[in-house]
Amino acid sequence: MIATRRIVIATRRSRLALWQAEHVKARLEALHKGLAVELLPLSTRGDELLDQRLDAVGGKGLFIKELETAMREGRADLAVHSMKDVPADLPPGFEIAAILGREDPRDAFVSNKVRRLAELKKSSVLGTSSLRRAAQIRERYPDIELKLLRGNVETRLAKLDGGEYDAIVLAVAGLVRLGLAARIGERLEPDASLPAPGQGALGVECVTGRGDVRALVAPLADRASAACVRAERAVSLALGGSCSLPLGAYAEFSNGRIRLRALVASEDGRRVLHTEQSGDGGDPESLGRRAAEDLRAQGAAAILSPLREK
Repeated sequence: MIATRRIVIATRRSRLALWQAEHVKARLEALHKGLAVELLPLSTRGDELLDQRLDAVGGKGLFIKELETAMREGRADLAVHSMKDVPADLPPGFEIAAILGREDPRDAFVSNKVRRLAELKKSSVLGTSSLRRAAQIRERYPDIELKLLRGNVETRLAKLDGGEYDAIVLAVAGLVRLGLAARIGERLEPDASLPAPGQGALGVECVTGRGDVRALVAPLADRASAACVRAERAVSLALGGSCSLPLGAYAEFSNGRIRLRALVASEDGRRVLHTEQSGDGGDPESLGRRAAEDLRAQGAAAILSPLREK
């Protein structure tokens, strides 16, 4: 029997964010008979500032600040996020109560002209808002022109369809969740485009100390996905990560162990540092810190310091 009979989920207003919140709502109501779950859709600064790079206006925290304010003020009990949008260092007073089973974490190449990234002609215009994606594409395809692309999934696809771009790169997970998997030309393997920490995973955030919320969402948690995401986020945290840094991290869980790959890249893609670490799945943060230490030993600080100063 549950003590809480009604909870409110704070969510962004985009169709993808609403899908994610509805997904958690449906699972909670199926798990806890008699529980009423309501959504509180909110507009965030990250959704409103569409003509600027996130790193220039405050980073990924712009997507969750209003949701955290609603939780702090008691207007909402929890928030549902794509974990790649959650800063590695949460504000004091908040915690991730559960990380759900992961969707495909890869990046998706989408174009109306060609099926694969390698087929793009020189000087083609490719849209992305991610410095991580841009740096990895520049490393392999220096003749492709990269152009800022912001907005929700539908807005980005509309800009592609309107001819503003020859191709765009999005997250596979978002396209799949919105029923748009048919738009994917190529699912980029991690060796070609290492995902962002937490990409493809949903997380439930709440105010620290809300034991009732933690108990409600505990059955949603996926052990393997959580261990992988925790390892990836530990790399970002150890390197002072934010969306202003071209940083990728991707972990895989098998037989109680984690294989973690991570990279740091210069913005122009001319220098990309790689590391691969393996370790016990019971201590993912230590593995992430070890990966970060290896990247620092290779010279990550010299790459990241100029980017932090922008």
